[in-house]
Amino acid sequence: MSVLQSSFSTQPATLWGRVKRWWFVRLEDETTLGYLLVIPILVVVFSFVGYPFFMAVFFSLTDRVLGQVEYNFVGLTNYINLAKDPVFRKTVVNTFNYTVTAVIFKLGLGILMALTLNEITRFRRIIRAAFLLPWVVPSSLSVLAWIWMFDSQFSIITYFARQLGIVDGKIPWLGDPALAMAAVQTVNIWRGVPFFGMALLAALVTVPKDLYDAATVDGASAFQKFRYVTLPSIMPILMVVTLFSFIQTMGDFQIVWILTKGGPINSTHLIATLAFRTAIQGSNVGVGAAIAVFLLPFLVAIIALQLRQLRRGE
Repeated sequence: MSVLQSSFSTQPATLWGRVKRWWFVRLEDETTLGYLLVIPILVVVFSFVGYPFFMAVFFSLTDRVLGQVEYNFVGLTNYINLAKDPVFRKTVVNTFNYTVTAVIFKLGLGILMALTLNEITRFRRIIRAAFLLPWVVPSSLSVLAWIWMFDSQFSIITYFARQLGIVDGKIPWLGDPALAMAAVQTVNIWRGVPFFGMALLAALVTVPKDLYDAATVDGASAFQKFRYVTLPSIMPILMVVTLFSFIQTMGDFQIVWILTKGGPINSTHLIATLAFRTAIQGSNVGVGAAIAVFLLPFLVAIIALQLRQLRRGE
């Protein structure tokens, strides 16, 4: 007999006593206790993620307009019209360009950052904290500083480029479509590299030193150690971090909206910014919701493939 059962066996056989005894016996079961502990998390997730998501899917099938109570069910009409819209098609291309380019650079620079920080021994905590600042500082605050750096008149980047003789005149960083996309990608990379670096650094410190010693004895070079020891050891964390960053980057809003608001000529519009402009500024909630959830099947497929690869690795 367990401690809880023995403590309640001496209580009077009243209805309340039997209820309390049954309750504490159930708490001793790990499965039941696990479900009870998960319930608050499920409530929070459903309230702040699940409910808005299902409402967005529902509104995407209607012609609802902001401020109007009545609306009609239109089925897939919003999605069909979006597929014919050149601005939306350009936005989809921009979103994939922005996401894939930024994630590739964040991945490469994050690995380099993790390997570098792993070798530093002096002032380790201070240096790691300094590298983490771009990710810790709120996006809205840090992007305001980048606005000045990309200013067409007073850009410090243009100033140094002119001093080095790279350019002669002023550079319209946020006025040229190609340069504007490169600018927002640069800010996203700058902000996201510390997340990759710190996550991969945490994975690096768990790699057994014996594996490196064995590779050294076998005459492996530094690159071979990374290729055959480090990379396979951190691959599960690497895949999870990449997946998380891919989803987060694809849904990015603050950086692009503060820097360019989707301009010039819709050259930097992403799914999130176009959905905001359509649903909130344009009051067309139905079409805006359809824009927001248009890429949902693609994201689900990416997540499923990534999880499948993780299971294979295990």
